[in-house]
Amino acid sequence: MGAHLAQRVGLPFLFAALCGVVVVGVDAADKLSELQARFDSEANGVHKAKILQKLGDAEFEEADRAEKAGDYATVDLMMEKYRDNVRVASEALAKESPDGERHPNGYKQLEMHVQKGLREVDELLLIAPPEFKPPLQIVRRDLLGLDDRLLRSLFPRRHENKPPASATPPVAPRDAKVGL
Repeated sequence: MGAHLAQRVGLPFLFAALCGVVVVGVDAADKLSELQARFDSEANGVHKAKILQKLGDAEFEEADRAEKAGDYATVDLMMEKYRDNVRVASEALAKESPDGERHPNGYKQLEMHVQKGLREVDELLLIAPPEFKPPLQIVRRDLLGLDDRLLRSLFPRRHENKPPASATPPVAPRDAKVGL
């Protein structure tokens, strides 16, 4: 009788838990599509950069879920979409106020989020299977270029004679001896 009661009580909870997982996935997808729609319809570059902070975080969460499920095609797609959104926001900012030093609002938020995006890509490059690394390396290179442009807009005098940043990702030395 006790096992039967546990089964009767446990099955609805199990079903609810499974439905909850599905609802969380649907909510995340709805949130992502809603943020993407807001981002796409926003004309103001500063507002676009601020929306990108939330949109980018949602894209990172989706990429993280896909990575945990082993779906690296979706990971690549999410990171490429993030890069494209950064490019659009950067172009909107440059069009609206090309002098980031005098009008840094939007530039600062976007640059800080691009730094976060670069960290996300670097982490993914460490764990992604070899066949999925080339698209992530391209995304990383493009994000570095966008970040460099944002920094040059924010701090033009500091970057007058410096070449653009290197696009090679960091690698751990193979023969490093620890503690010697």
